[in-house]
Amino acid sequence: MGRRKEKKTKKYRGHRSQGGGNVKNRRGSGNRGGFGGAGLNKHRKTWTVKFDPDHFGKHGFSNPTKTEVDVLNLFEIENMVKAGKLENKEGKFILKFEGKILGTGNITVPVSVSAHAWSKKAEDKIKQSGGQLERINAS
Repeated sequence: MGRRKEKKTKKYRGHRSQGGGNVKNRRGSGNRGGFGGAGLNKHRKTWTVKFDPDHFGKHGFSNPTKTEVDVLNLFEIENMVKAGKLENKEGKFILKFEGKILGTGNITVPVSVSAHAWSKKAEDKIKQSGGQLERINAS
């Protein structure tokens, strides 16, 4: 953008309203159509439609009783064993997990798992591999 030859203030020196019309025109928030979000559904409707279409109304639902549970799949436990992240005690790898064990994937090594909960599929696969499950009581 090009620059103005003279500053606007210099241009309007000696003119009472500096090109703003009547003295009352730039007074208060009324010249802007109100404070903040005033008029978003009235005289600023087109702005709302273009830049903030989801401003009005209710959107979605937040369940107040929902609880998030940490989950761990069998293939992740297998990967932990391969990476050497689990302790080996008497031929079984020990895992304590504060969450739920799910049965996605396969497990080939015997693991001793302590968890709050597990699925039937996970239980079957862990026992098939020679492992065992122990429940941690939620307290």
